[in-house]
Amino acid sequence: MERLPDFDTEQKAVRARKRIEQIKGFYQHLLAYCLFTPFTIFINYKTYWDYKWFWFSVIGWGIGLAIHGFVVFIQKGMFESKWEKRKIEELMRKEENNWE
Repeated sequence: MERLPDFDTEQKAVRARKRIEQIKGFYQHLLAYCLFTPFTIFINYKTYWDYKWFWFSVIGWGIGLAIHGFVVFIQKGMFESKWEKRKIEELMRKEENNWE
């Protein structure tokens, strides 16, 4: 008898890979921010230090980074996992009904 694939384990692996990609994306964003900020300060220092324009990019990008961190680390745990699980179960039930 042929054994059916374990869909629950497979789905968990897909979700885990997706989650890892989201976390890696956040850390790449953080690294880019940490590398770009000193560069903008240096450029501002070398061009016209009397006007501190680098703050606009530092604060703006920092807000974007904070939102990215919120979405990856806080919001995912509160909202999406329950909805995603329900939706997957619903789609699996529909697929089972199509086979009958």
